[in-house]
Amino acid sequence: MDEVSKNETRYRAGLTVRRSVLGDPHVDRSEDAVTDFDRPFQELITEAAWGTVWARPGFSKRERSIVTLALLAALGHDEEVAMHVRATANTGASRDDIREAFLHVAIYAGVPAANRAFRIAKEVFSEMDGSRNGHAS
Repeated sequence: MDEVSKNETRYRAGLTVRRSVLGDPHVDRSEDAVTDFDRPFQELITEAAWGTVWARPGFSKRERSIVTLALLAALGHDEEVAMHVRATANTGASRDDIREAFLHVAIYAGVPAANRAFRIAKEVFSEMDGSRNGHAS
């Protein structure tokens, strides 16, 4: 298989995993927003993050979700923390799992990072619970 075919295979696999984790509406919005400027970046993250790392055997989606949340929280990537908290509805990571990950963040990356992550998660949970109860968020 040539390199282009490998990249296309990874891209297709990545898109499938990305949709299963983040959901079709999120991915559709992202795809609709792609421009010529950022298309290579979007292809890169779909192939590398989703088609290579998230698609690997060894960790379940739940485990990858927990690790991803801890890393994003530790690095202070707030928008990504919120997105991946929402994704736990698809990955099987529970609120208890998220809490435990953020407690680890507090010890290994600092209380301010964990404090921010807890705040973001609480906001996202509130939105998710409102949506679940038939309320628009």
